[in-house]
Formats: sequence, structure tokens, C-alpha cells
Amino acid sequence: MRKKICALALSLALCLCLAGCGGSGALTLNVYNWGEYISDGSEGSFDTIREFESWYKETYGQKVTVNYSTFASNEDMYSKISSGAVSYDVIIPSDYMIARMAEEGMLLPLDFGNIPNYQYIDEAFRGLYYDPDNQYTVPYAYGIVGVIYNANVVDEADVGGWDVMWNAKYSGSILQFNNARDAFGTAMYKLGLDVNSSDKAVWDQAYEELLSQRPLVYSWVMDEIFNMMESGEAAIGAYYAGDYFTMADAQAENVDLQFYYPERTNFYVDAMCIPSCAQNKELAEIFINYMLSEEPAIANAEYTYYASPNSLVYSNAGYQEDMGEDAMEVLYPELGNFAEQYNTQAYRNLDAGMLDYLNTLWENIKIN
Repeated sequence: MRKKICALALSLALCLCLAGCGGSGALTLNVYNWGEYISDGSEGSFDTIREFESWYKETYGQKVTVNYSTFASNEDMYSKISSGAVSYDVIIPSDYMIARMAEEGMLLPLDFGNIPNYQYIDEAFRGLYYDPDNQYTVPYAYGIVGVIYNANVVDEADVGGWDVMWNAKYSGSILQFNNARDAFGTAMYKLGLDVNSSDKAVWDQAYEELLSQRPLVYSWVMDEIFNMMESGEAAIGAYYAGDYFTMADAQAENVDLQFYYPERTNFYVDAMCIPSCAQNKELAEIFINYMLSEEPAIANAEYTYYASPNSLVYSNAGYQEDMGEDAMEVLYPELGNFAEQYNTQAYRNLDAGMLDYLNTLWENIKIN
């Protein structure tokens, strides 16, 4: 396992270049996040990055420039950071990847004295498996994977579980995740298998299930699912709850997108962290604290349509009204004990041997 990320002199020099002062004492903060995962000023929305820069100048009397870039998957983010080629000050990975990065020494412990707004994070989101001692993370958003379908194509009698994604009636209209963990997850939840199993025989069962689905699949997708579902090009796809609303807002006139949670599915948490070769740790913590304050936290939750673990967001009457009753019921379903549900069903970090085996099975599915 890689224990030291910025060991090479060339890499360190590049880190310093990226994170250094930008002239006249200006600071630079490098933020690495998912695409479409922050309120960016489009269509009159709150511009989180620009507002932070203005707030920092007004508060501290010093200019800061935020270099904001995006990644498409946890694995892409991990590969880029672990290569040592670049440095970021704030990253927002998913839970299972956080656990891996923490284990490999890729994250710095947070100084919560610089993050007083952490008090607003719901207790249900503290002490979870990926950060049991609350050392490295501040939860940003969370959600549950469900099934999106076009009610003008799919019969109501066929929906409710994972079986609809294996229903030959909809052959050529089904979209599957284009990443091994999520794709295998759909098969394992369908079969009642443990998505964190260390038994290769369990993964072989899921592999056979995905092979049986393969002739029915129109395409393996990530962000491509938006256009395909919105236009009616495809009729069924598993995806993240918050993205359903984005698709529904942009759906064509002949499309009627609906959403439901299967009984067993993945729960996930994305959280703000500071990687181990960050060059501006205190500034990164100030940024994280700003992200937890009311105006940006609400703006980001409304923009992304993802559920927030921040009490300043979910308890805000204006936010609830803006989202609407239907959206609130989907984003914040009655779960009872969230931590219990999460710890029972959520993906965890697989060991290196099992990851290699999983990736081999996945490549076989894609090739065959």
C-alpha cells in the first residue's frame, strides 16, 4: 500500500507550484470534487466558490483564489492523487474510498477548532465505519441508490425491486452502471448477497447474474444516463436519488420519469477531507467550515438535489418549501436508525485481492 503520496521531488515541486501564492500575497486553494456537485452561479444560483473568495477577503483581509476541478469517479480521483502528480487541499470522496485512503495514510486529521460549524452535522452521520473516530471527514451529502423508470413504457406491476432491470420485456431499454462496484451491487442486492463479502463464490454468483443481464442492457453509463433517460432513449436505470430530480426537471414531453427504492440497496455518504499532501491545511479547514454555514450549505443542497446531513439545511423551512413535499419524501425517507441501515447495507472498502478479483470479473463482463 502507498503510505507516502508526495515523495518524489518532482511531484513535491509541482504540489508547491499549484498551492503557492498567486502574487501580492494571494493564497491558492485547490478543491477537487464530483462534477455538478456544487452551486456554481448558473441560472442565477449561489456561486459558492466566488462567494467564498469574497467572504474570505472581507473576513481576513487577504485575497484567496480557489482552483476548482472535478472528477468522474472515486477511482479516477484516487488514481490521480496517489500518483503524486498533483496536490489538492480539499477533496470530496465517497465513504468506501475514504476508508481506503485513510488506511493508506492519504488523509490528514482535521483540526475541528477551525471547523466550529461541524456542530450542525447530525449525530447519525458521526462515527460511521469509514471514519469511526471522526478524525478525517465532514459529511457533505448522502443518499440512497434507487431505480428510475419511464412510466410511459414500464408497467407499474413490474416495478418495486431490482427484478425490473432483468426483465426481458424491456430488453434494449435498460441502463446499467458503468463501474464495477455499483453494477455488482445491483446484482448482489437482487440476490440477497453480501456486497462486502470476501468469498469469491459470492461474487461469482453476482457475475453470473450480470452475465444474464448483459443481452438486455442498452448501455453501461454514468453521467450519460441523464440524456438517455430525459429523452426517453432508455426506460430503466439505477442511479442516485438526487439525480432523479435533475432528470425529471429536464424530461421530454413524452417521458414520465418515476423513482423508487428497492428494499435492499446502497446507502452512501460523500464527505469533505484534506489529502496528505495538501499545502494549505488551515485554509482548507476554513473552506470546509464555510461550506457548512447556512447560505452555501442550503444553496449546494438545492443545486445538487442531494440530501444533506447538515441540520441548518434539512430543518430550514425555506429549503423544505423550495424542494417540495415529494422531493423531501424521496431525499429524506423514514429510515428509523440511519446508522443501522447504513452499516448493514452500504458498500465498504474491499481488500486489494478482492478488488483485483472484482475488476477481473468486470472486465470479463465488458469484453464478453
